[in-house]
Amino acid sequence: MAESVYKIIELVGTSERSWEEAAKNAVETASKSLKNIRIAEINKLDMKVEDGKVVAYRARVFLSFKYES
Repeated sequence: MAESVYKIIELVGTSERSWEEAAKNAVETASKSLKNIRIAEINKLDMKVEDGKVVAYRARVFLSFKYES
């Protein structure tokens, strides 16, 4: 097995519909500028509340991607 190096970054994705969509938005947006994303780990879920109503879902996501040699 070849040796590899990975970088881990933290992102927050948002959605008005669900935590799943918020996480998906974070990964899909990052994939437009990052290559070789390998793992997405949901670290924290929360909601934005206004006037007693949930207005947005937020997913904090750790992404790891492989450095190219």
